[in-house]
Amino acid sequence: MTKQLTSNNALELDQQDPLARFREEFYLNKNSIYLDGNSLGLLSKRAEKSLLDLLDSWKTLGIDGWTDGDNPWFYLSETVGDKMAPLVGAAPEEVIVTGSTTTNLHQLVSTFYKPVEGRTKILADELNFPSDIYALQSQITLRGLDYHDHLIEVKSKDGHTLNEDDIIEAMTEDIALILLPSILYRSGQILDMKRLTKEAHKRNILIGFDLCHSIGSIPHKLSEWDVDFAFWCNYKHLNGGPGSVGALYVNKKHFGTMPGLAGWFSSHKEKQFDMEHTLTPADDAGAFQIGTPHVLSVAPILGSLEIFEEAGIGQIREKSLKMTRFMKDVMIQELDGHGFVFRNPDEDERRGGHLYIEHPEAARICKALKDKGVIPDFRSPNGIRLAPVALYNSYMDVWTSVQILKEIMDNELYKKYENKRGVVA
Repeated sequence: MTKQLTSNNALELDQQDPLARFREEFYLNKNSIYLDGNSLGLLSKRAEKSLLDLLDSWKTLGIDGWTDGDNPWFYLSETVGDKMAPLVGAAPEEVIVTGSTTTNLHQLVSTFYKPVEGRTKILADELNFPSDIYALQSQITLRGLDYHDHLIEVKSKDGHTLNEDDIIEAMTEDIALILLPSILYRSGQILDMKRLTKEAHKRNILIGFDLCHSIGSIPHKLSEWDVDFAFWCNYKHLNGGPGSVGALYVNKKHFGTMPGLAGWFSSHKEKQFDMEHTLTPADDAGAFQIGTPHVLSVAPILGSLEIFEEAGIGQIREKSLKMTRFMKDVMIQELDGHGFVFRNPDEDERRGGHLYIEHPEAARICKALKDKGVIPDFRSPNGIRLAPVALYNSYMDVWTSVQILKEIMDNELYKKYENKRGVVA
């Protein structure tokens, strides 16, 4: 930062913003500034329309909705997977929209984790989201092994970021599978997926990634990088709605692998209604479905993906980086001396779509921000995540939010709140 920033800088950036028109696509509360899109994205008018359209197909077609209408339900998971594939750099047949994040993780690990003598361990990291670790622990336990011995978690030197060299060093000959986040959910650090995949494959280890905090936020090239598998939720940056159906990717080189958790919708479409007791799995990522598509929960994603196709993930990433950089610069300028510590990597290529700052009074500060109309995300014990989203936040949102935070800190308004998180942080 070389000059004093003002609200005019925010206005100029908004006037130059090629994505500004998409702000009108979303339902924004005029009385608040939403900075929690990395936890739950906002509803767009197109997502609302695609939900209502699918609801109408049920109303007008009944059971025939499975095969008739603009988006037949029987093929819906594949249809949406095709549209989503460009966001992860995959072939259409490598992506399927199905299940939930943790259900899909269980499916993928049960499929690709094959412990044999001398190669029985799973490599993960100590900063990953707890749900992933719970799933890995249970998968190891189901194979009669002790996860205390067979789940290796790479340590962080600073408690916030991971060093790729440390991860590679942990890729020892007893590792059977690697699972890592693409972006760390707290610090927003982007891991070098290309490098890590290359190093894993040098050692004949399969590797997968949790893309929950990167899908819709940064570009990916999963197929080019030769990633074995990945999974993600669609309710954060992809704005698919609360509890939205998740998705998974399986590299086409693994097509034909029998799913670890088979179900009716694992079937090849042409064989599914033969009702045979021997599974003929789909010859693409559809084989890794388990149950019937959750049609009404998939529906909003259809509309949301239209916006992503028009905006382009490249432009989204460019604006996201500019917004987080602008927010950090304004915070440094306006909040000097108030005790905030930034935990994000500063380099653009290593920073995801949100800022992560720490303060001893974080829980109180978040409550004060909400009462002042700024919606942040609190992470215990002392973390605040702020996510200016490229599709619906403006630079003026960023400027105004920091000014409100400055008022809270200058006047110690946070002190009237209890420094304790709510049930849902």
